[in-house]
Amino acid sequence: MRSTLAIDRARGDLDVLSRAGLDLEEFVAEAVQTVQRAVPWQGACVGTHDPVTMMLTSGRKFGDLADHDSLDGLFSIIEYGSEERSTFQALAASTERAIGMHTSMPDYVDQSERLNRLVRPHFGYADEARLAFRDQLGMWGGMALFRAADDPWFDEDEIAFLASLSDAMARGVRAGMLTRLADPRLPDAEASGPAVIIVDADDEVTHISLGAEERLAQLKAFEHSTDPLGTVFALVTAARRMRRSETDAALPHARLRTASGVWLVVHAAPLATRDGISGQVVVTIEQARPPEIIELVVAAFGLTARERDVTRLVLQGVETKQIAETMHVSTYTVQDHLKSVFDKAGVRSRRELISRVYFDQYVPRLGSALGPSGWFSG
Repeated sequence: MRSTLAIDRARGDLDVLSRAGLDLEEFVAEAVQTVQRAVPWQGACVGTHDPVTMMLTSGRKFGDLADHDSLDGLFSIIEYGSEERSTFQALAASTERAIGMHTSMPDYVDQSERLNRLVRPHFGYADEARLAFRDQLGMWGGMALFRAADDPWFDEDEIAFLASLSDAMARGVRAGMLTRLADPRLPDAEASGPAVIIVDADDEVTHISLGAEERLAQLKAFEHSTDPLGTVFALVTAARRMRRSETDAALPHARLRTASGVWLVVHAAPLATRDGISGQVVVTIEQARPPEIIELVVAAFGLTARERDVTRLVLQGVETKQIAETMHVSTYTVQDHLKSVFDKAGVRSRRELISRVYFDQYVPRLGSALGPSGWFSG
């Protein structure tokens, strides 16, 4: 680990980066290099997550990992389908913000499927540190750092330093989500027909529509991107686990964005034959409807619970007086909340707030009525 001065400087630099309003790609690229100045790494991987469903929505690779694409699906299968104790979902559910495999769970290293099936044999790394991007609003992503066999393991001080970055990383990812406005005139605002992928029991893609190929290409159209099939296999694996557990949980899905800012929602559902036995999973990708992204985008603004309540009512077209009655507060309190919401969202009016929430993706149709499905009817 670097000197105390270097550590403090890196922590301060990252805090500044998280508040600079950088695009998500800029923030992540700057952040991983800033971390490296305090905690050296040979390879790094940064993923974003849907804070509600905890599903992977995008990934980026740096250092030695940048040249490896073919194993992204295997990573997702292990991350979401195994009993691995060190997954990002497990980290999010724990009190820890960061872990080092050898330092935090030395007795588990030889049992870790991720380390022994993927990290060691395919990349030659001997140790991994993980950081969850978590704040009071949820978990927005995570970072994995890797070191080779001849490097020292990540030590307790380095893990503590990484843990101290959790809030700032979450803030930077949230802010980065809000910087790129979608242009409905761009080619990737729509796809050529249905976007459908079918994965068989052996984790092979057996069918893929033209629309799905286009969507996957759009999702990979930024620097350092991992294979978007990693997100697909994360959902496929989660869908299989849900089917095996026979729970009534909702089918796994994730909300994600193309490089040009268009919001998509990806769903995975197990397929069954007449005898009920099938390992096939169908994945659909479609442009997200307004109700599907409101909660995610509003959360990304960093609003308080009361501010989120006010914002939901504003987005429903409710006037200030009615909002006050609904929330059992004065109109002055509502106006104070609105002022704070406008400041955090960087807007000056209700109309601009609506546009900001929908990233201009739906603005040309905001005058149209919503149909029963939640999509614009006209």
